[in-house]
Amino acid sequence: MRFDDKVVIVTGAAGGIGLATARRFGREGARVVLADHDAAKADAAAAAMRADGAPDALAFRCDVASDSDVEHTVDAAIARFGRLDVVVNNAGVMIFKPIEAHSEADLLHVLQVDFLGAFRFVRQAFLKCRPGASIVNVASIHAIETTPLVSAYAAAKAALLSLTRSAAIEGRPKGIRVNAVLPGAIETTMLRDNPNVRSGAEVLDPADIGSPDDIAAAVAFLASDDAAFVTGIDLRVDGGRLARL
Repeated sequence: MRFDDKVVIVTGAAGGIGLATARRFGREGARVVLADHDAAKADAAAAAMRADGAPDALAFRCDVASDSDVEHTVDAAIARFGRLDVVVNNAGVMIFKPIEAHSEADLLHVLQVDFLGAFRFVRQAFLKCRPGASIVNVASIHAIETTPLVSAYAAAKAALLSLTRSAAIEGRPKGIRVNAVLPGAIETTMLRDNPNVRSGAEVLDPADIGSPDDIAAAVAFLASDDAAFVTGIDLRVDGGRLARL
């Protein structure tokens, strides 16, 4: 299996894309740290993964907006397993408001989780991972083309793409690859909570809605040795929807 003896941290791993990604790595032989702010859900998910045959799965409460939580999570993974090979920066939040209704706190909350959380994990990986490690940032097609009421989210994800490029450049001499996946419409709570979708202002063809497993497969590819010569890319996984917009 592609990730035998590898150690993976997935943030936002208690549900949705994060949980599907954690399960994918577990099925491919990885020992997985499920980092999430909801400790109870992460514990349950890790227990289910172990019962399903994952080599090991460890739940860890982590607020990616906290420097100390991020550092502690990385250190705990290395202390438990002796190494860290893959970081998947998936944790994210979305606020649905017109620009003029945003408070500074709204904007900073989205940036702290969706952008700075990833930055913190990249920094820790650069400090503590060995050559051969890989980072995959889960961005969004909103970083390229977007809709009303999600300006903070779209801006944070665009910043994440820029970080991906910079980190790929700086990671290359360290032997650490950095790439991004851009999900389209994926069947998650975040999609169904979108007021544009609920109101019908954004109409989705069922054929354009993917599953969390579709994103997990793309993340696993980019993290694997199959993508050993791939770094600094933004991989759209949207069923071709953006090409038609």
